[in-house]
Amino acid sequence: MALPLPARVSLGTGAAGLLLVVVNQLSTPQPEPPLVRASVLASLFSVGLMLVAVLWTRALPEAAERVDLKGEEGLELAPGLPWRLAEDLGWGSQMLLTASPAAVVLVLWRGRVLLRRGLLGPLTFSPGPICARALERGQAISLVNLALYPGRAEFDSLLPGLPAVLIQPIAAQGLVLLGGWSPRCFSRSDLLWVKGWAQRLTAEMPAGAAPAAGQKAVLEQVPGAQPLKEGSAGSRPDLPPGS
Repeated sequence: MALPLPARVSLGTGAAGLLLVVVNQLSTPQPEPPLVRASVLASLFSVGLMLVAVLWTRALPEAAERVDLKGEEGLELAPGLPWRLAEDLGWGSQMLLTASPAAVVLVLWRGRVLLRRGLLGPLTFSPGPICARALERGQAISLVNLALYPGRAEFDSLLPGLPAVLIQPIAAQGLVLLGGWSPRCFSRSDLLWVKGWAQRLTAEMPAGAAPAAGQKAVLEQVPGAQPLKEGSAGSRPDLPPGS
């Protein structure tokens, strides 16, 4: 609990006033009615000041500690993506890793991993019951503290040791998954941002022309990035800090 300076002043003044009223009342041999009325009013005033201090008090929750996650920073894109889709995947994932507490971003469409970015683990992600539930409901599922969920092993292939996961459906055929650095790290604004990005990706998902050009254009902007190998975890190219 944190007590701001004005609240401490109010509490101290009220307590001191109440103490003086009690001392004054006890030191008077024969209290007169006017003195009694004044003592009652002074007591109410002092209690009111202390009540203001209590109402002023507010709880300040401590931020959860950042987990030391193991992985290699990288960017992996599936081959054969339309250039507009590849561009949206590139800037959207970069913004999420920069402006949110996400450590890894994964985009899945019709069972195919289109993008992995951030800290990359050695395994190929395979969706399980929790992801299926998100698709069935058509709503995002935020697992604020993964250690409390029995099905947390489903996300070991996303990145081992993740403390929090956000699952956002893309229409009824895909998913955006975010792994966070700490428990309870994703805010409501993060959920709204991911939902908006998923809606944008939905409009770009139909096949378009010049599929290889989009992938190449995005990969050229990230030094060391490589195409995602189909059917495997793919290589994990190193990226400069902040990518």
